[in-house]
Amino acid sequence: MLSWEEIMPANRCVSYILGLLALFGSTAAFSEPVLIRTAFVVPVSNWAPMLEEKKDLAKHWGNSYVMQAVRYQGTPLMITALANDQLEIASLAYSTLGLAIQNAGLEDLRIIADEFQDGTPGFYSNEFFVRKDSGINSIKDLKAKVLAINAIGSGADIGMRAALKKAGLEDKRDYTVIEAPFPTMPALLTEKKADLVTGVMPFSLSPVLKENAKVFFKRRTDSGVLSSRSG
Repeated sequence: MLSWEEIMPANRCVSYILGLLALFGSTAAFSEPVLIRTAFVVPVSNWAPMLEEKKDLAKHWGNSYVMQAVRYQGTPLMITALANDQLEIASLAYSTLGLAIQNAGLEDLRIIADEFQDGTPGFYSNEFFVRKDSGINSIKDLKAKVLAINAIGSGADIGMRAALKKAGLEDKRDYTVIEAPFPTMPALLTEKKADLVTGVMPFSLSPVLKENAKVFFKRRTDSGVLSSRSG
C-alpha cells in the first residue's frame, strides 16, 4: 500500500491536470462563435436565407459568429421575439419599427441595414389580387368582402388599409381581414375563402394567380398614392 507521502504528489498531479482541463474548457466556452438569429418573412426578398446558404461569403462565419435564419409570418411577430431575447436581427417594416420602440419599449434598437424598399420607381411593388370573375372593379367593391394579409400590422397590411381608407372603407365595419401565409394566398383566392389576397415576390409569380386572378392594385401606384417603404 502506498504511503500518504507517496500519494500526495500523485494527487497534486491529478489536481493540476484537472485544473488545466477546467481552464481549457472555460476558454473553449468563451471562444464559441456568437449565435446571430436573423429574421425573415420571404426568401429572396429577405437576405437571411441567402446568407445562410452562402456561408463562404461571410469571412468570419464559424469563427467569431454563426447566423441562423428564422422565419416569421410577418414583422409584428418579430417584436415579441426581440423583446424576449429570441432574436438578434429583425427585418422590421415601417409599420413595426415605431411599435417596437413605443409600445414594446425597445428603445435600444439600432438600424444596421436597409434591406429593401417597396415600390421604388422602376422596380417591383407588392400586389393585391382579386379573381378575374369576382366582379370587383373598384376598391369600393371590397365592401363586405374578406381580405387576406400575411400578418396584422405588417407593411403590406398597412398599405392595403391605406388604400381602403382612401375609398372610405373601415376595418371591421366594412370588410374582414384574415391572416394567412403568403404561399397559401392563391388557394385562398381560387377556393373563394378570400376575395382579395396579398402578393409578394416570389409568390406573385404563381401560375394559379396568373391564370385565375388579376392585379387589383399595387402598394405603389404610378402617382405614388400608395407608395410606402417595406421591410
